Amino acid sequence: MRLVLQLVARLLLIVALCLGAATVWATFDAYRSVDRATAASAQRVAHALQALYWQELLLRSSRAREHLLPVPDWRTLDMMKLISPGVCVEFQPAAAFEKPLCGQSQGIGKTPPRWFASIVPTFLGSHAEVVRPVSPRAAAAGAVVATPDAAAAISLAWEYILNVIDVALLMAVAIALLASIAIAHALAPARTIVTALQRMARGHYRTKLPRFRSMELAMIGGAVSQLGGRLEEATEQRAALTRRLIEIRDDERRALARELHDEFGQNLSAILAFANTIETASAKEGKDEGKDIGIAQDARMISQATHHLMASLRDALKRLRNPLPEELGLEASLVNLVDSWRSHSTARPTIQLDLRGDLTDISGAAATTAYRVAQECLTNALRHSSAREISLCVERRVGEDDALLIRVEDDGGGDAARVAQSAGFGLTGIRERVAAAGGSLSILPARGGLSVAATIPLAA
Repeated sequence: MRLVLQLVARLLLIVALCLGAATVWATFDAYRSVDRATAASAQRVAHALQALYWQELLLRSSRAREHLLPVPDWRTLDMMKLISPGVCVEFQPAAAFEKPLCGQSQGIGKTPPRWFASIVPTFLGSHAEVVRPVSPRAAAAGAVVATPDAAAAISLAWEYILNVIDVALLMAVAIALLASIAIAHALAPARTIVTALQRMARGHYRTKLPRFRSMELAMIGGAVSQLGGRLEEATEQRAALTRRLIEIRDDERRALARELHDEFGQNLSAILAFANTIETASAKEGKDEGKDIGIAQDARMISQATHHLMASLRDALKRLRNPLPEELGLEASLVNLVDSWRSHSTARPTIQLDLRGDLTDISGAAATTAYRVAQECLTNALRHSSAREISLCVERRVGEDDALLIRVEDDGGGDAARVAQSAGFGLTGIRERVAAAGGSLSILPARGGLSVAATIPLAA
Protein backbone atom coordinates (compact mmCIF):
# COMPACT_ATOMS: atom_id res chain seq x y z
CA MET A 1 0.00 0.00 0.00
CA ARG A 2 1.34 3.45 -0.89
CA LEU A 3 2.61 5.61 1.93
CA VAL A 4 0.29 8.48 0.98
CA LEU A 5 -2.75 6.21 1.26
CA GLN A 6 -1.51 4.83 4.57
CA LEU A 7 -1.10 8.30 6.04
CA VAL A 8 -4.49 9.44 4.74
CA ALA A 9 -6.13 6.29 6.12
CA ARG A 10 -4.59 6.90 9.52
CA LEU A 11 -5.69 10.52 9.41
CA LEU A 12 -9.24 9.45 8.57
CA LEU A 13 -9.15 6.99 11.46
CA ILE A 14 -8.17 9.80 13.81
CA VAL A 15 -10.95 11.97 12.36
CA ALA A 16 -13.45 9.13 12.89
CA LEU A 17 -12.34 8.72 16.51
CA CYS A 18 -12.64 12.46 17.06
CA LEU A 19 -16.06 12.37 15.41
CA GLY A 20 -17.18 9.61 17.74
CA ALA A 21 -15.88 11.49 20.77
CA ALA A 22 -17.57 14.67 19.58
CA THR A 23 -20.85 12.78 19.08
CA VAL A 24 -20.73 11.40 22.60
CA TRP A 25 -19.90 14.81 24.03
CA ALA A 26 -22.64 16.47 21.93
CA THR A 27 -25.19 13.92 23.16
CA PHE A 28 -24.27 14.52 26.78
CA ASP A 29 -24.14 18.31 26.36
CA ALA A 30 -27.47 18.51 24.49
CA TYR A 31 -29.18 16.21 26.96
CA ARG A 32 -27.89 18.13 29.97
CA SER A 33 -28.57 21.51 28.38
CA VAL A 34 -32.24 20.93 29.28
CA ASP A 35 -31.21 20.79 32.95
CA ARG A 36 -29.44 24.10 32.57
CA ALA A 37 -32.43 25.58 30.76
CA THR A 38 -34.73 24.29 33.52
CA ALA A 39 -32.62 25.87 36.25
CA ALA A 40 -32.41 29.14 34.32
CA SER A 41 -36.19 29.20 33.74
CA ALA A 42 -36.87 28.58 37.42
CA GLN A 43 -34.43 31.33 38.38
CA ARG A 44 -35.94 33.86 35.97
CA VAL A 45 -39.54 33.14 36.98
CA ALA A 46 -38.64 33.24 40.69
CA HIS A 47 -36.89 36.58 40.20
CA ALA A 48 -39.96 37.99 38.37
CA LEU A 49 -42.36 36.71 41.03
CA GLN A 50 -40.15 38.14 43.75
CA ALA A 51 -40.51 41.59 42.21
CA LEU A 52 -44.23 41.08 41.89
CA TYR A 53 -44.44 39.87 45.50
CA TRP A 54 -42.75 42.95 46.94
CA GLN A 55 -44.81 45.21 44.72
CA GLU A 56 -48.07 43.67 45.96
CA LEU A 57 -46.79 43.79 49.51
CA LEU A 58 -46.14 47.50 49.33
CA LEU A 59 -49.34 48.39 47.50
CA ARG A 60 -51.64 46.10 49.47
CA SER A 61 -50.17 46.13 52.91
CA SER A 62 -53.59 45.52 54.48
CA ARG A 63 -53.76 41.97 53.04
CA ALA A 64 -52.22 39.00 54.72
CA ARG A 65 -48.91 37.86 53.30
CA GLU A 66 -50.18 34.40 52.46
CA HIS A 67 -52.85 35.86 50.19
CA LEU A 68 -50.57 38.09 48.17
CA LEU A 69 -49.42 35.38 45.73
CA PRO A 70 -50.08 33.92 43.39
CA VAL A 71 -52.09 36.58 41.74
CA PRO A 72 -53.70 36.15 38.35
CA ASP A 73 -51.30 38.65 36.83
CA TRP A 74 -48.27 36.32 37.00
CA ARG A 75 -49.55 34.00 34.22
CA THR A 76 -48.86 36.50 31.45
CA LEU A 77 -47.21 36.42 28.05
CA ASP A 78 -44.15 38.17 29.42
CA MET A 79 -43.81 35.46 32.06
CA MET A 80 -43.96 32.75 29.37
CA LYS A 81 -41.09 34.43 27.58
CA LEU A 82 -38.95 33.71 30.65
CA ILE A 83 -39.57 29.98 30.36
CA SER A 84 -37.30 27.97 28.02
CA PRO A 85 -38.88 25.64 25.44
CA GLY A 86 -39.68 22.20 26.84
CA VAL A 87 -39.87 23.44 30.46
CA CYS A 88 -43.00 23.77 32.64
CA VAL A 89 -43.18 26.05 35.69
CA GLU A 90 -45.70 26.02 38.52
CA PHE A 91 -46.12 27.94 41.73
CA GLN A 92 -46.03 26.19 45.09
CA PRO A 93 -48.30 26.11 46.92
CA ALA A 94 -50.48 25.83 43.89
CA ALA A 95 -54.06 26.97 43.78
CA ALA A 96 -56.83 24.52 43.09
CA PHE A 97 -57.05 23.29 39.51
CA GLU A 98 -54.03 25.41 38.56
CA LYS A 99 -52.03 24.07 35.60
CA PRO A 100 -48.30 24.57 35.11
CA LEU A 101 -47.18 27.35 32.80
CA CYS A 102 -45.14 25.67 30.01
CA GLY A 103 -42.85 26.98 27.33
CA GLN A 104 -43.21 26.03 23.70
CA SER A 105 -42.54 22.30 23.21
CA GLN A 106 -44.09 21.67 19.80
CA GLY A 107 -41.54 21.18 17.01
CA ILE A 108 -38.52 21.20 19.32
CA GLY A 109 -35.76 19.11 17.80
CA LYS A 110 -36.28 16.11 15.55
CA THR A 111 -38.07 12.92 16.37
CA PRO A 112 -35.35 10.45 17.44
CA PRO A 113 -35.44 6.72 16.69
CA ARG A 114 -36.64 4.41 19.39
CA TRP A 115 -33.25 2.91 20.09
CA PHE A 116 -31.82 6.37 20.76
CA ALA A 117 -34.74 7.35 22.98
CA SER A 118 -34.21 4.20 25.05
CA ILE A 119 -30.40 4.26 25.24
CA VAL A 120 -29.84 7.91 26.24
CA PRO A 121 -31.91 7.91 29.48
CA THR A 122 -30.35 4.58 30.43
CA PHE A 123 -26.78 5.91 30.30
CA LEU A 124 -27.34 9.61 31.14
CA GLY A 125 -30.17 9.26 33.66
CA SER A 126 -33.43 11.22 34.03
CA HIS A 127 -33.97 14.95 34.54
CA ALA A 128 -34.71 16.36 37.99
CA GLU A 129 -37.07 19.21 38.76
CA VAL A 130 -35.65 22.51 39.99
CA VAL A 131 -37.11 24.39 42.97
CA ARG A 132 -36.39 28.09 43.55
CA PRO A 133 -37.92 30.18 46.40
CA VAL A 134 -39.68 33.35 45.35
CA SER A 135 -37.92 35.33 48.07
CA PRO A 136 -35.10 34.01 50.22
CA ARG A 137 -36.11 36.47 52.96
CA ALA A 138 -39.79 35.53 52.96
CA ALA A 139 -40.42 31.80 53.10
CA ALA A 140 -44.18 32.42 53.05
CA ALA A 141 -43.92 33.86 49.58
CA GLY A 142 -43.81 30.34 48.14
CA ALA A 143 -41.51 28.69 45.56
CA VAL A 144 -41.21 28.11 41.86
CA VAL A 145 -40.91 24.50 40.60
CA ALA A 146 -39.56 23.96 37.07
CA THR A 147 -39.92 20.54 35.45
CA PRO A 148 -38.17 19.60 32.16
CA ASP A 149 -39.82 17.64 29.37
CA ALA A 150 -37.79 14.41 28.86
CA ALA A 151 -39.06 13.88 25.31
CA ALA A 152 -38.02 17.38 24.32
CA ALA A 153 -34.56 16.82 25.79
CA ILE A 154 -34.02 13.66 23.74
CA SER A 155 -35.30 15.36 20.59
CA LEU A 156 -32.89 18.27 21.10
CA ALA A 157 -29.99 15.85 21.65
CA TRP A 158 -30.82 13.91 18.49
CA GLU A 159 -31.05 17.07 16.38
CA TYR A 160 -27.75 18.31 17.75
CA ILE A 161 -26.07 15.00 16.94
CA LEU A 162 -27.35 15.09 13.35
CA ASN A 163 -25.98 18.59 12.91
CA VAL A 164 -22.64 17.60 14.36
CA ILE A 165 -22.40 14.51 12.16
CA ASP A 166 -23.20 16.47 8.99
CA VAL A 167 -20.56 19.07 9.74
CA ALA A 168 -18.04 16.44 10.85
CA LEU A 169 -18.51 14.39 7.67
CA LEU A 170 -17.97 17.45 5.51
CA MET A 171 -14.86 18.27 7.53
CA ALA A 172 -13.60 14.67 7.21
CA VAL A 173 -13.96 14.76 3.42
CA ALA A 174 -12.27 18.15 3.23
CA ILE A 175 -9.47 16.99 5.52
CA ALA A 176 -8.96 13.83 3.46
CA LEU A 177 -8.69 15.77 0.21
CA LEU A 178 -6.48 18.52 1.59
CA ALA A 179 -4.35 16.05 3.55
CA SER A 180 -3.90 13.86 0.48
CA ILE A 181 -2.69 16.83 -1.52
CA ALA A 182 -0.43 18.05 1.28
CA ILE A 183 1.01 14.60 2.02
CA ALA A 184 1.52 13.81 -1.67
CA HIS A 185 3.33 17.12 -2.10
CA ALA A 186 5.45 16.51 0.98
CA LEU A 187 6.37 12.96 -0.12
CA ALA A 188 6.97 13.83 -3.77
CA PRO A 189 10.78 13.91 -3.22
CA ALA A 190 10.58 10.30 -2.02
CA ARG A 191 9.77 9.21 -5.57
CA THR A 192 12.89 11.02 -6.78
CA ILE A 193 14.96 9.20 -4.17
CA VAL A 194 13.46 5.82 -5.16
CA THR A 195 14.20 6.55 -8.83
CA ALA A 196 17.79 7.36 -7.90
CA LEU A 197 18.11 4.10 -5.98
CA GLN A 198 16.70 2.17 -8.94
CA ARG A 199 19.27 3.82 -11.22
CA MET A 200 21.98 2.86 -8.74
CA ALA A 201 20.73 -0.73 -8.82
CA ARG A 202 21.20 -0.66 -12.61
CA GLY A 203 24.76 0.57 -12.22
CA HIS A 204 24.31 4.35 -12.60
CA TYR A 205 25.81 5.30 -9.27
CA ARG A 206 26.40 9.00 -9.96
CA THR A 207 22.80 10.15 -9.69
CA LYS A 208 22.45 13.80 -8.75
CA LEU A 209 19.55 14.56 -6.45
CA PRO A 210 17.95 17.99 -6.06
CA ARG A 211 18.05 19.90 -2.80
CA PHE A 212 15.02 19.08 -0.68
CA ARG A 213 13.38 21.56 1.65
CA SER A 214 12.61 18.97 4.29
CA MET A 215 15.57 18.38 6.58
CA GLU A 216 14.89 14.64 6.86
CA LEU A 217 14.57 14.17 3.10
CA ALA A 218 17.64 16.31 2.56
CA MET A 219 19.60 14.02 4.91
CA ILE A 220 18.32 10.95 3.07
CA GLY A 221 19.22 12.49 -0.29
CA GLY A 222 22.70 13.32 0.96
CA ALA A 223 23.17 9.78 2.27
CA VAL A 224 22.02 8.34 -1.08
CA SER A 225 24.45 10.57 -2.98
CA GLN A 226 27.32 9.56 -0.69
CA LEU A 227 26.37 5.91 -1.04
CA GLY A 228 26.34 6.24 -4.83
CA GLY A 229 29.78 7.83 -4.81
CA ARG A 230 31.20 5.12 -2.58
CA LEU A 231 29.63 2.37 -4.66
CA GLU A 232 31.09 3.87 -7.82
CA GLU A 233 34.53 4.11 -6.25
CA ALA A 234 34.28 0.54 -4.95
CA THR A 235 33.09 -0.70 -8.34
CA GLU A 236 35.92 1.08 -10.12
CA GLN A 237 38.46 -0.31 -7.68
CA ARG A 238 37.05 -3.81 -8.01
CA ALA A 239 37.04 -3.53 -11.80
CA ALA A 240 40.64 -2.29 -11.76
CA LEU A 241 41.71 -5.13 -9.49
CA THR A 242 39.86 -7.64 -11.64
CA ARG A 243 41.49 -6.29 -14.80
CA ARG A 244 44.89 -6.49 -13.14
CA LEU A 245 44.14 -10.03 -12.01
CA ILE A 246 43.11 -10.98 -15.53
CA GLU A 247 46.27 -9.43 -16.93
CA ILE A 248 48.38 -11.35 -14.44
CA ARG A 249 46.50 -14.55 -15.23
CA ASP A 250 46.95 -13.99 -18.98
CA ASP A 251 50.66 -13.41 -18.45
CA GLU A 252 50.86 -16.64 -16.49
CA ARG A 253 48.93 -18.44 -19.22
CA ARG A 254 51.36 -17.18 -21.83
CA ALA A 255 54.32 -18.12 -19.67
CA LEU A 256 52.84 -21.56 -19.12
CA ALA A 257 52.23 -21.89 -22.86
CA ARG A 258 55.90 -21.10 -23.54
CA GLU A 259 57.03 -23.63 -20.97
CA LEU A 260 54.76 -26.32 -22.39
CA HIS A 261 55.88 -25.55 -25.92
CA ASP A 262 59.57 -25.46 -25.09
CA GLU A 263 59.73 -28.38 -22.66
CA PHE A 264 56.89 -30.76 -23.45
CA GLY A 265 56.90 -29.97 -27.14
CA GLN A 266 60.59 -30.69 -27.56
CA ASN A 267 60.45 -33.81 -25.41
CA LEU A 268 57.46 -35.14 -27.31
CA SER A 269 59.26 -34.42 -30.61
CA ALA A 270 62.30 -36.29 -29.30
CA ILE A 271 60.17 -39.26 -28.20
CA LEU A 272 58.55 -39.34 -31.64
CA ALA A 273 61.95 -39.28 -33.33
CA PHE A 274 63.27 -42.08 -31.13
CA ALA A 275 60.18 -44.17 -31.83
CA ASN A 276 60.58 -43.68 -35.59
CA THR A 277 64.26 -44.60 -35.36
CA ILE A 278 63.51 -47.75 -33.40
CA GLU A 279 60.80 -48.75 -35.85
CA THR A 280 63.09 -48.21 -38.86
CA ALA A 281 66.05 -49.98 -37.29
CA SER A 282 64.04 -53.01 -36.23
CA ALA A 283 62.57 -53.36 -39.70
CA LYS A 284 66.06 -53.31 -41.41
CA GLU A 285 67.84 -55.75 -39.18
CA GLY A 286 65.52 -58.67 -39.92
CA LYS A 287 67.49 -61.18 -37.86
CA ASP A 288 64.76 -62.06 -35.44
CA GLU A 289 61.58 -61.42 -37.44
CA GLY A 290 59.08 -62.10 -34.67
CA LYS A 291 60.99 -60.03 -32.19
CA ASP A 292 61.59 -57.31 -34.72
CA ILE A 293 57.87 -57.15 -35.60
CA GLY A 294 56.96 -56.80 -31.93
CA ILE A 295 59.48 -53.97 -31.43
CA ALA A 296 58.22 -52.20 -34.56
CA GLN A 297 54.60 -52.44 -33.38
CA ASP A 298 55.58 -51.06 -29.96
CA ALA A 299 57.41 -48.22 -31.64
CA ARG A 300 54.36 -47.42 -33.81
CA MET A 301 52.12 -47.40 -30.73
CA ILE A 302 54.52 -44.99 -29.04
CA SER A 303 54.39 -42.81 -32.15
CA GLN A 304 50.60 -42.81 -32.18
CA ALA A 305 50.43 -41.93 -28.45
CA THR A 306 52.98 -39.19 -29.02
CA HIS A 307 50.94 -37.75 -31.92
CA HIS A 308 47.85 -37.75 -29.68
CA LEU A 309 49.71 -35.97 -26.89
CA MET A 310 51.06 -33.40 -29.34
CA ALA A 311 47.54 -32.73 -30.65
CA SER A 312 46.24 -32.26 -27.11
CA LEU A 313 49.19 -30.01 -26.36
CA ARG A 314 48.42 -27.87 -29.43
CA ASP A 315 44.81 -27.47 -28.30
CA ALA A 316 45.95 -26.49 -24.82
CA LEU A 317 48.44 -23.99 -26.26
CA LYS A 318 45.69 -22.42 -28.35
CA ARG A 319 43.64 -21.80 -25.25
CA LEU A 320 46.56 -20.59 -23.17
CA ARG A 321 48.04 -18.19 -25.68
CA ASN A 322 46.65 -14.79 -26.55
CA PRO A 323 43.24 -15.09 -28.20
CA LEU A 324 42.83 -14.62 -31.90
CA PRO A 325 41.09 -11.19 -31.72
CA GLU A 326 44.47 -9.56 -31.13
CA GLU A 327 45.66 -11.01 -34.43
CA LEU A 328 42.63 -11.51 -36.68
CA GLY A 329 39.98 -9.20 -35.19
CA LEU A 330 36.80 -10.15 -33.38
CA GLU A 331 34.67 -11.14 -36.36
CA ALA A 332 37.31 -13.37 -37.98
CA SER A 333 38.26 -14.95 -34.67
CA LEU A 334 34.63 -15.87 -33.93
CA VAL A 335 34.27 -17.44 -37.37
CA ASN A 336 37.50 -19.35 -36.78
CA LEU A 337 36.28 -20.48 -33.35
CA VAL A 338 33.01 -21.88 -34.72
CA ASP A 339 34.77 -23.54 -37.68
CA SER A 340 37.27 -25.22 -35.35
CA TRP A 341 34.46 -26.70 -33.25
CA ARG A 342 32.62 -27.81 -36.39
CA SER A 343 35.72 -29.56 -37.76
CA HIS A 344 36.35 -31.62 -34.62
CA SER A 345 33.64 -34.16 -35.37
CA THR A 346 30.68 -34.49 -37.67
CA ALA A 347 28.67 -36.02 -34.83
CA ARG A 348 28.73 -32.82 -32.81
CA PRO A 349 25.62 -30.56 -32.71
CA THR A 350 24.95 -27.90 -35.28
CA ILE A 351 26.49 -24.54 -34.39
CA GLN A 352 24.83 -21.42 -35.85
CA LEU A 353 26.78 -18.16 -35.90
CA ASP A 354 24.87 -14.87 -36.19
CA LEU A 355 26.91 -11.64 -36.39
CA ARG A 356 24.98 -8.36 -36.32
CA GLY A 357 26.31 -4.88 -36.70
CA ASP A 358 29.79 -3.55 -37.46
CA LEU A 359 32.41 -5.49 -35.49
CA THR A 360 35.49 -4.37 -37.38
CA ASP A 361 36.50 -1.57 -35.02
CA ILE A 362 36.09 -3.61 -31.83
CA SER A 363 39.47 -4.43 -30.36
CA GLY A 364 41.38 -4.49 -27.12
CA ALA A 365 39.86 -5.68 -23.88
CA ALA A 366 36.29 -5.64 -25.22
CA ALA A 367 37.16 -7.94 -28.13
CA THR A 368 39.16 -10.26 -25.87
CA THR A 369 36.35 -10.45 -23.34
CA ALA A 370 33.75 -11.15 -26.04
CA TYR A 371 35.90 -13.90 -27.53
CA ARG A 372 36.54 -15.53 -24.15
CA VAL A 373 32.84 -15.44 -23.27
CA ALA A 374 31.86 -17.02 -26.59
CA GLN A 375 34.64 -19.61 -26.27
CA GLU A 376 33.71 -20.64 -22.73
CA CYS A 377 29.96 -20.73 -23.42
CA LEU A 378 30.44 -22.90 -26.51
CA THR A 379 32.74 -25.19 -24.56
CA ASN A 380 30.20 -25.62 -21.78
CA ALA A 381 27.34 -26.20 -24.22
CA LEU A 382 29.31 -28.85 -26.13
CA ARG A 383 30.78 -30.67 -23.14
CA HIS A 384 28.05 -30.46 -20.49
CA SER A 385 24.81 -30.83 -22.45
CA SER A 386 23.20 -33.09 -24.99
CA ALA A 387 22.36 -30.23 -27.30
CA ARG A 388 21.52 -30.84 -30.94
CA GLU A 389 21.69 -27.21 -31.95
CA ILE A 390 23.69 -24.30 -30.52
CA SER A 391 23.39 -20.69 -31.63
CA LEU A 392 25.98 -17.98 -31.06
CA CYS A 393 24.73 -14.43 -31.62
CA VAL A 394 27.03 -11.41 -31.37
CA GLU A 395 25.32 -8.06 -31.81
CA ARG A 396 26.71 -4.53 -31.86
CA ARG A 397 24.24 -2.08 -30.31
CA VAL A 398 24.94 1.50 -31.30
CA GLY A 399 23.55 4.73 -29.91
CA GLU A 400 23.61 5.90 -26.31
CA ASP A 401 24.11 2.34 -25.07
CA ASP A 402 27.07 1.45 -27.25
CA ALA A 403 27.60 -2.13 -26.20
CA LEU A 404 28.31 -5.63 -27.45
CA LEU A 405 25.79 -8.39 -26.75
CA ILE A 406 26.94 -12.03 -26.79
CA ARG A 407 24.25 -14.69 -26.45
CA VAL A 408 24.72 -18.46 -26.59
CA GLU A 409 21.61 -20.67 -26.60
CA ASP A 410 21.29 -24.45 -26.73
CA ASP A 411 18.52 -27.03 -26.58
CA GLY A 412 20.34 -29.47 -24.31
CA GLY A 413 18.21 -28.93 -21.19
CA GLY A 414 19.75 -27.90 -17.90
CA ASP A 415 18.66 -25.97 -14.82
CA ALA A 416 19.31 -22.26 -15.26
CA ALA A 417 19.14 -21.53 -11.51
CA ARG A 418 21.62 -24.27 -10.67
CA VAL A 419 24.00 -23.23 -13.44
CA ALA A 420 23.78 -19.57 -12.35
CA GLN A 421 24.82 -20.59 -8.82
CA SER A 422 27.67 -22.75 -10.06
CA ALA A 423 31.15 -21.84 -8.83
CA GLY A 424 33.02 -23.53 -11.66
CA PHE A 425 36.20 -21.98 -13.00
CA GLY A 426 34.70 -21.35 -16.43
CA LEU A 427 31.68 -19.33 -15.29
CA THR A 428 33.74 -17.62 -12.59
CA GLY A 429 36.22 -16.47 -15.21
CA ILE A 430 33.41 -15.19 -17.44
CA ARG A 431 31.86 -13.26 -14.58
CA GLU A 432 35.20 -11.73 -13.66
CA ARG A 433 35.95 -10.65 -17.21
CA VAL A 434 32.48 -9.20 -17.80
CA ALA A 435 32.52 -7.39 -14.44
CA ALA A 436 35.97 -5.99 -15.17
CA ALA A 437 34.63 -4.62 -18.45
CA GLY A 438 31.69 -2.99 -16.64
CA GLY A 439 29.13 -5.32 -18.20
CA SER A 440 26.53 -7.80 -16.98
CA LEU A 441 25.96 -11.54 -17.30
CA SER A 442 22.66 -13.42 -17.15
CA ILE A 443 21.82 -17.12 -17.30
CA LEU A 444 18.18 -17.82 -18.14
CA PRO A 445 16.15 -20.77 -19.40
CA ALA A 446 15.65 -20.93 -23.16
CA ARG A 447 13.54 -23.07 -25.43
CA GLY A 448 14.64 -26.58 -24.45
CA GLY A 449 17.87 -25.47 -22.80
CA LEU A 450 19.84 -22.51 -21.49
CA SER A 451 20.61 -19.00 -22.65
CA VAL A 452 23.78 -17.25 -21.48
CA ALA A 453 23.91 -13.54 -22.36
CA ALA A 454 26.68 -11.06 -21.66
CA THR A 455 26.58 -7.31 -22.29
CA ILE A 456 29.92 -5.55 -22.66
CA PRO A 457 30.01 -1.72 -22.84
CA LEU A 458 32.30 -0.56 -25.60
CA ALA A 459 32.88 2.80 -23.94
CA ALA A 460 34.30 1.18 -20.80
